[in-house]
Amino acid sequence: MSRSMLVAAVVVMGTLGAPLPAGAEYNPGVQSRYDALGNVVEGPGAVHYSSASAPNYTPIAREIVSFDGSYAPGTVVVKTAERRLYLVLGDGKALRYGIGVGRPGFAWAGQHTVTRKAEWPGWTPPPEMRRRQPHLPAYMAGGPENPLGARAMYIGSTYYRIHGSNEPWTIGQAVSSGCFRMTNDDVTDLYERVKVGARVVVIN
Repeated sequence: MSRSMLVAAVVVMGTLGAPLPAGAEYNPGVQSRYDALGNVVEGPGAVHYSSASAPNYTPIAREIVSFDGSYAPGTVVVKTAERRLYLVLGDGKALRYGIGVGRPGFAWAGQHTVTRKAEWPGWTPPPEMRRRQPHLPAYMAGGPENPLGARAMYIGSTYYRIHGSNEPWTIGQAVSSGCFRMTNDDVTDLYERVKVGARVVVIN
């Protein structure tokens, strides 16, 4: 290894404060490195938390806000650029939640419906994700360690979901493989309000 490469490696390690997680994935298209849950740990969009600092994140409070748009009550509107999800209440109001969104190269837009809901869902990583990260399990049972968290709402016939998270400090970040993550408290609240068949509108 050349001296310049060695210096660069030391700088990266110093920035992260620890070796990259086992199974970290490198995406040369956006020059970022991701851990097994899709969190950006190096490069654009990286968010660095140690086990000591993670509990000190500032939660994004859900709140009722003014909302313009010709959406029927019960519609879920995701504004990716804002990293916010809106549940339309009607009368010019919506309930706004903080969310985590797709990392660079994984953001998307479109309209679908909620086709299924699940409490403490199991997780079956899609084939594309397992090809990128072959160390992932074929299936993970639901529970506190599951990256889908306490609740999941499945979007159309896609692999995408609105789901909880066991890493609430990543909410408000662009870290996922296209799903929308929420705190377990917020996703449980939304789960009780949203019905199967509800319209989901995703805007970049």
